[in-house]
Amino acid sequence: MAQLIKLQDYVSRYETDLYRYPSQFVRLKKQQWEKMKLHWENGGGFPSLEKEEPEKEKTTVTRKFMSFFKKKEEGETEDSDNPAQKDDDAIELEMNPHAEFASEEELKKHFLDSIFEFQLRWASSTISEKSYVDNSYYYDERLKYLLQRFPDNILVLYFPVFKIKNAPVELEVVLITPTGIWCLSFLEFENGTAYIGSGDRFWVKKWGDAESRVLNPLISLRRMERIIGQIVEYAGIELPVHKAVVSRNGYIDYPQAPAGCEFIDKRKHESWSNQQRSSRSPIKSVQLKAAKSILDYCQTTSFQRMHYQHETLKDWNTGAEEDSQ
Repeated sequence: MAQLIKLQDYVSRYETDLYRYPSQFVRLKKQQWEKMKLHWENGGGFPSLEKEEPEKEKTTVTRKFMSFFKKKEEGETEDSDNPAQKDDDAIELEMNPHAEFASEEELKKHFLDSIFEFQLRWASSTISEKSYVDNSYYYDERLKYLLQRFPDNILVLYFPVFKIKNAPVELEVVLITPTGIWCLSFLEFENGTAYIGSGDRFWVKKWGDAESRVLNPLISLRRMERIIGQIVEYAGIELPVHKAVVSRNGYIDYPQAPAGCEFIDKRKHESWSNQQRSSRSPIKSVQLKAAKSILDYCQTTSFQRMHYQHETLKDWNTGAEEDSQ
């Protein structure tokens, strides 16, 4: 499952420690899946572990049934009264204790959907800060596709907002893989739609007897490639930057397409995605360096968690008292 390291301008856990969280996510997810599968195979349902009540970003029809795998950092002591430590070290999933799964595939789908919600929390909060999450992301099919169809070694930025010359610039989708960076622009409307590419500002969109125009996706792709390319080049990182127009449910016809861009339509999508999933390479150092250099240019909008607001106010009051003495 690919890792969502940046969502729009939300504060991300990966921003605070990019060299820690990717490996922690892989480890916790693996432990969680093995435990859940074991209990399912033994007919025991889901394990009943210590119940916690963290803040939730959305209302769901399922109730909290388990939270697990509090990771003890070296030198840490258990502190069940510390909400920050709980939020930082535990994966809490929304589980339905009455759910029954006829096959391992059904169990896996439920697991991936639960991890998807967990990823949204990591991509919109840190120990001390949170961002308001647009509820639509919980039902964003494209975002779910990117995270669930690609492996753990791919890092995803989804419509990140960059600070370019003090002005916010929103890009589309960036995938950072062990071997390169992909800038993606999606063209997905009605199933079976045909897109006629050209160098003009608009492309022709044909669906049945209807014909209309859509903005040329290469315009935003070139901007993405230029921004990402300049960032990694300035950081001295040697990782190729690719760009592609993706249409999973349509067809792209561009007879005189410019070089240096891939057009991944319904005919090519499966082979391209299989190629990305086939990589067994672990997350590489150069990949993390590229991700960090890109995150450094991203804009973040967030607020302090209540616990830390109280701590900050307490520290401020203590300092004011000391100054008055």
